[in-house]
Amino acid sequence: QVQLVESGGGLVQAGDFLRLSCAASGLTFSGYSMGWFRQAPGKEREFVAAIKWNGGSTYYADSVKGRFTISRDNAKNTVYLQMNSLKPEDTAVYYCAAYLYSRYYYPTEGTKYTYWGQGTQVTVSS
Repeated sequence: QVQLVESGGGLVQAGDFLRLSCAASGLTFSGYSMGWFRQAPGKEREFVAAIKWNGGSTYYADSVKGRFTISRDNAKNTVYLQMNSLKPEDTAVYYCAAYLYSRYYYPTEGTKYTYWGQGTQVTVSS
């Protein structure tokens, strides 16, 4: 049974930082590219960041570029999202997702991801 479990969310003030973690089990982690998505109340889910299966390439939404960093530790089956200089507009539920290795890779498309976590709430107050 595949599980993706996010942690590290919370309530912070604008300008603060958080580090999200997503621990994976039940899958061959190194065979999956990983992504972070978020969904704010009343809005559609949006892509945040992604990292290839071997960590060789990373991808970011324009809204978080330069502030967020995605990384992974294949030995620990964990993907991270370091979020710096947080803004109130970053408030959302953050989800990690696993993308099975494929010749064609579309990191921003949520429909291409196979497994999803339950999400962790991030709230940034102004």
